[in-house]
Amino acid sequence: MGKTLVLTEKPSVGREIAKILHCNQKGNGCFVGSNYVVVWALGHLVTLADPEVYDEKYKTWKMEDLPMLPTKMELVVMKETSKQFGVVKNLMKSPDIADLIIATDAGREGELVARWIIQKAGWRKPIKRLWISSLTERAIKEGFNNLKPGRDYEPLFAAAECRAEADWLIGLNVTRALTCKYNAQLSAGRVQTPTLAMVVAREAEIKQFVPKDYWSINLLGSGFTLRWQDQNGQTRLFDRNKAEELFAKVTGQAGEVIEVRKEAKKELPPLAYDLTELQRDANRKYGFSAKTTSSVMQQLYENHKLVTYPRTDSRHISEDIVSTLPERLKSVALGPYVDLARSILRNKLMITKRFVDGSKVSDHHAIIPTEQPPTLSRLSSEELKIYDLIVRRFLAVLSPAFEYEQTMVKVKIMGEIFTVKGKVVKLKGWRKVYEGHGSSSLEDPVEDIDGDGDVEQTLPEIRKGEVLKNLMAKLVLGKTKPPARHTEATLLSAMEHPGKLIEDQTLREAMDQSHGLGTPATRAEIIEKLFNSFYMNRQGKEIIPTSKGIQLISLVPTELKSPELTAKWEQQLTEISKGRANSQVFLKGIRGYATQLVSTVMGSAQSFKHDNLTRNKCPECGKYLLQVKGKKGEMFVCQDRECGYRKGLSQTSNARCPECHKKMEIKGDGDHKLFSCVCGHREKLSAFTKRREAEKGNLNKREVGNYLQNQKDSGLMNTALADAL
Repeated sequence: MGKTLVLTEKPSVGREIAKILHCNQKGNGCFVGSNYVVVWALGHLVTLADPEVYDEKYKTWKMEDLPMLPTKMELVVMKETSKQFGVVKNLMKSPDIADLIIATDAGREGELVARWIIQKAGWRKPIKRLWISSLTERAIKEGFNNLKPGRDYEPLFAAAECRAEADWLIGLNVTRALTCKYNAQLSAGRVQTPTLAMVVAREAEIKQFVPKDYWSINLLGSGFTLRWQDQNGQTRLFDRNKAEELFAKVTGQAGEVIEVRKEAKKELPPLAYDLTELQRDANRKYGFSAKTTSSVMQQLYENHKLVTYPRTDSRHISEDIVSTLPERLKSVALGPYVDLARSILRNKLMITKRFVDGSKVSDHHAIIPTEQPPTLSRLSSEELKIYDLIVRRFLAVLSPAFEYEQTMVKVKIMGEIFTVKGKVVKLKGWRKVYEGHGSSSLEDPVEDIDGDGDVEQTLPEIRKGEVLKNLMAKLVLGKTKPPARHTEATLLSAMEHPGKLIEDQTLREAMDQSHGLGTPATRAEIIEKLFNSFYMNRQGKEIIPTSKGIQLISLVPTELKSPELTAKWEQQLTEISKGRANSQVFLKGIRGYATQLVSTVMGSAQSFKHDNLTRNKCPECGKYLLQVKGKKGEMFVCQDRECGYRKGLSQTSNARCPECHKKMEIKGDGDHKLFSCVCGHREKLSAFTKRREAEKGNLNKREVGNYLQNQKDSGLMNTALADAL
């Protein structure tokens, strides 16, 4: 009997699985055991062929050659990883191998990675599928005891392949059409274009916004503030004369308490994390980009094995996980979480449909800690922050509701109504988890956007019928504010729920049911791509579209800007993955759509203007260079896409300004390097080096702290000492 070949997505996962399957003999790009051979991909080893593979003429970009619609899409081995593909293919061809287990990431893209390799290598023998949600030893062993037949996942592969082919057909055709038409490096795509359109639309709203003055009337009592409201509950007055009349009417008057209403209220625990919600919180709390959170999560999942599969869109767990909860709680009952975890373990676990609901779990359940106890001192500071968010959310989900009594007081003065709300906490419940820890989105008080919201106050004992005297009236002037710019947190929310931008009711519902724009696994990459293509910039946490991004949205065909297209696609892809729709019908529609988009671009009468053109000529082709802001600083880029010349102008360094301690920029080359800061401080490289030498003998507290952290990260420090420090 032959051996079983196990195909994983990455070497790190391959090593883990090899250890558990006792494949201890190191082969060429694989591990060999008596029953199994474990081999790995390096992400995608095989991809869709570039246009020039179908026809030489596609090497040059010409409008008359569009649209490109190959009758059958070809697969090619990726050059940079062809050596590893050779290893996998040789093993698949080996007569010693009897069957195959797909052990790539358990999701749509993971399925695609494996199936394309299988197809390209010409595998014909039986296939089984390992489907697991965490990489702990126990999860892997259980997964191997419950292998699924490969054919069960063929519809998932069909959906994944349709997604890839559709993105090729739309993205490559529209990108070439725009680039040829306007002779500028412009690109478009099914997900990136509607995402950019949301940022551009928000910027337009802000630019068109005209602030309006409004007035509100407050009455200051002893330790509380009453606010005027009309019959509809509105607290703003946009008519100054009316506001002044009202103010004069109530000034110096006593008020009668006409209503005191007390209500017991409950605030249920939050839902567990899926990837998008975690990325939002990490951006709000720590300013992490979505991409940073994704890569930190991958480390926690793959290397440390402390959390379950990160690229999930579910915020629930299935019934079979419930029995593992006590062990997961015990594993996190250490350090800052010890008291919280123990108090949950002492009481009966709060198992409700709010957390446990198998019907709401798609490929993977919510992100929760594994049963592996962590060594916190081994985690980097970024890993600690993300792990802390996950553990606290897990503890909050299993805690009781937050209970409080809300008091609402109505006071009548000269026929006008004034109100105030107060709160008395009865049971801290899940909010105790975030005490003194400025949680994520949950702890932040609801922002009183324009100063007219109901802010909870601590109230003295007030009875109905009581007369309140010595009230001091105050007329408050406010201004309406424009909508806030998108941050990565709000953009992720908008990508997840773009339904509100869709007119069609059934499509809007489909969009809310589906992944929205992109999937949890791809959203971070899409946002990053928009930054790298210079369509938008970061300004602190805010996202601002560039002139190039704004112009692109005006040049792109209208249908491609709306999330409606993606809603239709995601709806059909979900149906294909469940075996309920035909992939060929879907792709036929996509081909027709690509043709239509190309002709829309061709027929456009608009023009594109480079507004970042410099007077510096490209040394390669002589055209004027563009000045753009990259991730690491400013650079010159040739306007001619065929040329592709790039040169760095400045880069953000880690060196801090001696005046204001912000990061300085480095400009110039060699000995002519110059450090400059936004505060105006400048120094030559020689002066900077001299200053750093002088500072070396005078380490400050922060540098000592950084040194200790580095030692801790590299595992060189005694953990007892580290914990004490």
